[in-house]
Amino acid sequence: QDAIDRKEKRSETFKAAVHGLETDTPALKTEELGRRAPQWVRDNLVTMCMRCKEPFNAITRRRHHCRACGYVVCARCSDYRAELQYDGNRPNRVCQECFIFLTGHTVLEDREGKNKGILEKGAAEVSSRSLLCSSLQLLDKNGKGGTRGWFVIPEDDPLVLYIYAAPQDVRAHTSIPLLGYQVRDVPQSESRHLFQLAQSRQVFTFMADTEELKRRWMKAMARSAAGITHPEEEEEDAGP
Repeated sequence: QDAIDRKEKRSETFKAAVHGLETDTPALKTEELGRRAPQWVRDNLVTMCMRCKEPFNAITRRRHHCRACGYVVCARCSDYRAELQYDGNRPNRVCQECFIFLTGHTVLEDREGKNKGILEKGAAEVSSRSLLCSSLQLLDKNGKGGTRGWFVIPEDDPLVLYIYAAPQDVRAHTSIPLLGYQVRDVPQSESRHLFQLAQSRQVFTFMADTEELKRRWMKAMARSAAGITHPEEEEEDAGP
């Protein structure tokens, strides 16, 4: 019964749709795993294994695709083989979760049951229920370079900005509590759409791709900085 419960719990993870942010990659339904070829998540949309969350690098941790679900995974997490119906029942490289689902076998290393840390929520999962999400660039102190990533304000944690390296990553690399910050506009120059978060001596400068996207982020951040967690609260504050 315990094995059945574990298998059913794992199968539920495949029922949540991965919306394929910035892609046209639909998630396979549970019953389609192994029966239909998946569309692979593009390599450039992830910087870490979509299963164990370890960062990829060019030498010791390379990217592989699970032939059952299409996720980008590391060699350790894809060191399994299962027969796939769409490929004439030939053994194919699959991730651990698909291996267990397709074969019913268990494995010695079991990460099931670990509670997700605050930064361990997947970008696709959080973005599908967000107040606002998009690509932005967080500039360095000189305002010349910086880190481009996927930025999200989740509905269930609306006072925090989560920053992912890529829109399909399974863990955020940092977060910024927005409460108490001031949102400041930066005059447009050289076609750069800049705005800032400022609190005491701490200043974050962001660059959006368009002026319209910049305004949307300024409004969302200002709402979170003021502690407004629902749009209706803002309407009440604006009332007579």
